[in-house]
Amino acid sequence: MYAPLAHEHHPYQHVDHPADAAAAAVDLVKVYGKGETQVRALDGVSVTFARARFTAIMGPSGSGKSTLMHCLAGLDRPTAGQALLAGTDLAGRSERELTRIRREQIGFVFQAFNLLPQLTAERNITLPLDLAGRRPDPELLRYLVTALGLAERLGHRPAELSGGQQQRVAIARALVSRPEVVFADEPTGNLDSRSGAQVLSVLREAVRELGQTVVMVTHDPGAAAHADRVVLLADGRVAGAIDRPDVASVTDALRRLAAGR
Repeated sequence: MYAPLAHEHHPYQHVDHPADAAAAAVDLVKVYGKGETQVRALDGVSVTFARARFTAIMGPSGSGKSTLMHCLAGLDRPTAGQALLAGTDLAGRSERELTRIRREQIGFVFQAFNLLPQLTAERNITLPLDLAGRRPDPELLRYLVTALGLAERLGHRPAELSGGQQQRVAIARALVSRPEVVFADEPTGNLDSRSGAQVLSVLREAVRELGQTVVMVTHDPGAAAHADRVVLLADGRVAGAIDRPDVASVTDALRRLAAGR
């Protein structure tokens, strides 16, 4: 077993102050467009994401799920408020600083995998470290490829891998640099149910065994049930949260949101 990160917390510990969280939004506002076409995607969102926890963000279509994640990951700039990563406000950072922060402190897992087709699985995994001029921790790399069942696939290119294997390569790539937070945007959206369950189990184990922080956007109650906590959004605002979620509690909460209750 690989040693967990030094900042591992109890899996159900809440964070009282945004500066102590792995990521946080404070009165976050994001407005797209102007005048009659203006859309208020985030309308004063305040929420914290504790270290070493797996949190799912859920809500109806257009509720602001992906916008919140993109602002927290430095992929989009908020109109107002703070987007904090390990206590650092990303809102006032230059593009150059944001690029460095994303490369050094954030891991990404997307629905589309985003692997480079000309590179082997191993090169795809280590690519962010290569670009940063860093060498991977050989013990962590060995742990990840073994835990993810990729040891026999490292020399294969993406076209030679199944969808589930490609997503596991993307997860290894996101984890190998030991980032502050791994952001996962619908990571099981392009996978069959079996491959999706494997990917979610891997993310769950990354939290439990490595002390990693994972924030996942999903519309699937089954996927959200793997998380420690679910944050609910509606109309660009926080609409509630569920600790120790299961499929029934998440489904019921989403039904209530859809009904406006």
